[in-house]
Amino acid sequence: MSSLRVALLQLRSPSADPQRALREGERACRDAAGLGADVALFPEMWQVGYAPCPADDGGRAAWSALATGTDGPFVARFRELAAELGMAIVITYLQRWDGAPRNAATVIDRHGDIALTYAKVHTCDFAMEAALTPGDGFPTADLDTAGGPVRIGVMICFDREFPEAARALMLGGAEVILTPNACLLGDDRVGQFRARAFENMVGVAMANYAADDPADPDGCNGRSVAFSGICFTPEGRPLDHTLVAAGSEPGIHLATFDLDELRAYREREVWGDAYRKPSAYAALVPDPPAPAFARQDSRRARS
Repeated sequence: MSSLRVALLQLRSPSADPQRALREGERACRDAAGLGADVALFPEMWQVGYAPCPADDGGRAAWSALATGTDGPFVARFRELAAELGMAIVITYLQRWDGAPRNAATVIDRHGDIALTYAKVHTCDFAMEAALTPGDGFPTADLDTAGGPVRIGVMICFDREFPEAARALMLGGAEVILTPNACLLGDDRVGQFRARAFENMVGVAMANYAADDPADPDGCNGRSVAFSGICFTPEGRPLDHTLVAAGSEPGIHLATFDLDELRAYREREVWGDAYRKPSAYAALVPDPPAPAFARQDSRRARS
């Protein structure tokens, strides 16, 4: 059986402390490898613990100075670790960039090579991510695993709330979508994520931060999840395709995707790209937005 085992690293935020992120991240990766994971998936912007960007100029400059290059020592250490452990790692960080930094994830394969780097397209421009440079596309790549190659893609947090993100990844061939996250996950957001798997016939895995303070109504609350994307049996009976549904506490949760079953399902069923009619979708791409959705802080035309 060809499978992909993704470890969802539901950890507490290391705050704006890259050295702590390095130490705790390495320990979590070693634990994930001990569980037999093929991939270790971090929450969003792990290197700085998704620490908010201060509003004042000095604070913003100090926050931006935490950014690290994809070729810098932080990512390099996880490349070394991936090769040592024989396990892919999806490491997330504040990426140094021309102008404002980016919210990035780099997928490192089990040999320590970079398979792809993705920057969050749907930045939260209504909040502190207005201080970031948005990404401009949804790349996919073949990830070499012990069980053979699997086509993967990445979307980050707010990306999953737009059907176009997962759809673009599916059209790029993604079989499994890996999703770093940092927010309060309620039932509707989990339901959205489940729908992304259903409508695209892809496996999806999301790692969120564990709850720092369960009494904080706006903080991260765990609930890391994974769905197989296989929603019906060959006979047409519905399946519960939940692989992981975590609580709020720190932990490592292993989601095992049966790639043989997923590939067979994609060949026989009706969703994904099987019966789409793209010629009818012209309304999806024009600018400007419909009047009800016009926002002064939106960077739609510039992203």
